[in-house]
Amino acid sequence: MLRTLRTSLILTLALGAGLAGCGDDRDTLVVYTPHGRDMLAHFGAAFEEANPGVRIEWLDMGSQEVLDRLRSERTNPQADVWWGAPAEIFELGARDGLLEPFRPSWADQLPPEGRGEGDLWFATYLTPEVIAYNSAALTREEAPQEWDDVLDPRWRDQVLIREPLASGTMRAIFSSLIYRESEGTGNPAAGYDWLLRLDAQTKEYVLNPTLLYQKLARQEGLVTLWAMPDIEHLKATTDYPIDYVIPASGTPVVIDGIAVVRGTRHPELARAFVEFAGGETAIVTAAERFFRIPARTDIDPAHYPDWLREALEVIHPMEVDAALLREKTPEWMRYWDSNIRRRGRAEGF
Repeated sequence: MLRTLRTSLILTLALGAGLAGCGDDRDTLVVYTPHGRDMLAHFGAAFEEANPGVRIEWLDMGSQEVLDRLRSERTNPQADVWWGAPAEIFELGARDGLLEPFRPSWADQLPPEGRGEGDLWFATYLTPEVIAYNSAALTREEAPQEWDDVLDPRWRDQVLIREPLASGTMRAIFSSLIYRESEGTGNPAAGYDWLLRLDAQTKEYVLNPTLLYQKLARQEGLVTLWAMPDIEHLKATTDYPIDYVIPASGTPVVIDGIAVVRGTRHPELARAFVEFAGGETAIVTAAERFFRIPARTDIDPAHYPDWLREALEVIHPMEVDAALLREKTPEWMRYWDSNIRRRGRAEGF
């Protein structure tokens, strides 16, 4: 099993990078990221074109999986750049000494919450979380409109959830909803009850985003909770009948960042990639082609596509205590795994 997993990871690196094969004497920059094949292929090619002596190798996996892998490689780092994870997960990486200080030229164009202490990480995108649904089976009006609507008995066995422990997106959604249910106190009891009720509705915890999209499109479930930019990208690039609702009461908005990995073997290249990824050209391209919402505050909205300007009118960030979530999310997720997963129906929900 371990040998199979190791082989799979090696193949993922090779395929994701589109390597030319033996004899390639370019410098190799290794990036760990959850951003997905299409986005990685585009920005990898753009960076390689601007830096002819460089090739990019990607390892595409969930945000929490990146953190766990970096921890396991602490004494022998294999990655140069970590691109993509909620701020709370980057803060854990900073606390564990996994990140190298670097302040890119665009750092001052970010809001204060988009800059890690000690210049250890910086925001690139903002990611609102939404309620997604199968649009062939449901109209927008029939789909759940608010988070609590997902708990309605009509959605029993119709909810698909991405495996939460591996996913920064799901951790952000779960922790934000726990905090919301605490009414600002941070006491997780009411939030745990909410997640028990969600667990009772859930048909399956799905291994990865690709499977989640496929199962939702095949109507193996009709509803999920996920990241708005990913659903917009699906709508633009596939024929999957998937759409989403932005809850009017408020939605978690994840600050998505980038950082240089401590112990990188290519520090200058790693810093150059961070500079590139947060530069205005790359940020506008990410909005236009990959439906990412810029964290930078200095870019003229006239440069943004119509969907983004429209979305900014209706997104209401859920109020949370970011410091508390950074501290408590690992504890809350451990509790969820031990006491909530697959126990909702046994508890009578």
